[in-house]
Amino acid sequence: MGLLLVQAALPASAQDQKTPAPGAVPVFEDGQAQVVEGFKDSKLWIQHDLWVEAPFDSDGNGEPDRLHVDVTRPRQTDTEGLKVAVVYSSSPYFSGTGPDDRQYFWDPKQELGGKPPKRTPMPSIPFESKRPLMSNDLISTWVPRGFAVVHSASPGTGLSEGCPTVGGANESQAPKAVIDWLNGRAKGFTLPDGGEEVKAGWCTGKVGMTGTSYNGTLSLAAATTGVEGLMVVVPDAPNTSYYHYYRSNGLVRHPGGYMGEDVDVLYDFINSGPLERRDWCNQNVRDQLLVAHADRSSGDYSEFWAGRDYFQALAGVKCAVLLSHGLGDWNVMPEHSIRIYAGLRDLGVPTGLYLHRGGHGGPPPLATMNRWFSHYLYGVDNGVERDPRVHIVREGGKRGEPTAYADYPNPDAAPVTLRLKRGGLKQGELTTERGDTAKETLVDDVAQDGEALARAAESKHRLLYATETLSAPLHLSGTPRITLKLASDRPAANLSVWLVTLPWSEEKRTEANLVTRGWADPQNHGSETRGAPLQPGKFYEVTFSLQPDDQILPAGKRLGLMIFSSDRDFTLWPPAGTQLSVDLGGSSLELPVVGGAEALERALKPAK
Repeated sequence: MGLLLVQAALPASAQDQKTPAPGAVPVFEDGQAQVVEGFKDSKLWIQHDLWVEAPFDSDGNGEPDRLHVDVTRPRQTDTEGLKVAVVYSSSPYFSGTGPDDRQYFWDPKQELGGKPPKRTPMPSIPFESKRPLMSNDLISTWVPRGFAVVHSASPGTGLSEGCPTVGGANESQAPKAVIDWLNGRAKGFTLPDGGEEVKAGWCTGKVGMTGTSYNGTLSLAAATTGVEGLMVVVPDAPNTSYYHYYRSNGLVRHPGGYMGEDVDVLYDFINSGPLERRDWCNQNVRDQLLVAHADRSSGDYSEFWAGRDYFQALAGVKCAVLLSHGLGDWNVMPEHSIRIYAGLRDLGVPTGLYLHRGGHGGPPPLATMNRWFSHYLYGVDNGVERDPRVHIVREGGKRGEPTAYADYPNPDAAPVTLRLKRGGLKQGELTTERGDTAKETLVDDVAQDGEALARAAESKHRLLYATETLSAPLHLSGTPRITLKLASDRPAANLSVWLVTLPWSEEKRTEANLVTRGWADPQNHGSETRGAPLQPGKFYEVTFSLQPDDQILPAGKRLGLMIFSSDRDFTLWPPAGTQLSVDLGGSSLELPVVGGAEALERALKPAK
């Protein structure tokens, strides 16, 4: 593609300026922004901070909240009149967080449907005044390549005014205000109260956002506002729905590794803003909004959760979106990005999806991000908009060398139905043939963790069904769905499902054997928004999705379906003893198999 100077991609207003000295402009080669000698010296970068006035008052003091923003840009933006595009990240984490201490989380020992135990709020986060920079993130990567880097503290964190709302409207409107300031539509000041006005005359008006986890969430949140000037976002492992993060198919569920966390715990964890407004925020946001509406006695979907679900706001997205997620992420689970990818694709938004095999966090390769930013922020014709939509790191592959696919799920995937045959206390069959009409029963005991249950040759605390040994690799791509016809001897019960490979690996690691998993509340068998107590002994049909996946199961393994009740690492911990009975004849597993039924049949044929 050769060498390209940025002038060709700048708007006319920038091209009409006095031409900067050679080497003092962004340079593009093979479709990517290159490190430029004139931008490399960090001692010459211009770094400053300011407060952008937002169009809301979330801390109730009668004044618009002002958001703390820092800027790092090449000196040529002052000395030579150069205008540059911006790579921007917003976060609630830049100015300290609360302790990751379970004594301040909710106690999971709770009877299902009962009143949750009282929670002890976290100690107040020490106030930090980080100036002029609140973060060094992204700077060394993008400033030498001819971009400015901007950070902002989300409302109620660090030096930003307002209150944290954990997915509330101000968390979308805050980055929008910063982008408006970069485009001359909002005002910035040298102080949080009063001060001289600061303008961003050095900015082309084109902005790209990125970040991991909560920072990725805020990138997508900004995109849903449709703000002019936001050209591209690259959210990595974003939490796109607080319901999907803290609940699952009607069930109270916790993110992996954070047992007892909920929206109010996360609020306490990020509430690092100005000390004088914290008590007001605690009372009016944490207590009267988050605790009052999250409802830990049920996992029903509600207006509260809908207001914190970015899928509901996708119609507002006008920019390109490249999502990144780990297929082994059991904190912010893969569905968070995959559901957004599918929604944006169906709306016709330029969208890409990068899936790796790791856990929480892991942005796309730098070269990929560079091509997206170079194209959408500087207009470089590098063909990124014509690339395959999806890139997946295959088993044993390197993150920088993913395999390209036309779409996700794999376009060649088709659903195949498997049924259950008796023997689940040891190991029953998972087969494409007709299932049994038998009923099998398990006894809940949260003291038994999932790995121990899957490894056990026999257990009354789970039911396990497995295919024949695979004689050829089997590629799964998409979202498995399970239907269970079951009864409980109590009005409420947890329901957990794992798909695993067998025999269980001697590595004794769940991740080496786990394919995917899911959870549901049988009380919500008819509606995600309204659960009802179960009639003991009565059978109900419960259908729900497991987490999406893309995995090639190796020959020599069997695919196992494990059904149990309380999942120690994710669900509430009710007293042991609840009995769940499964009617095998009314139960089935729908698997998304690349090549469909024929591929599964070939893989299940005995090896010659």
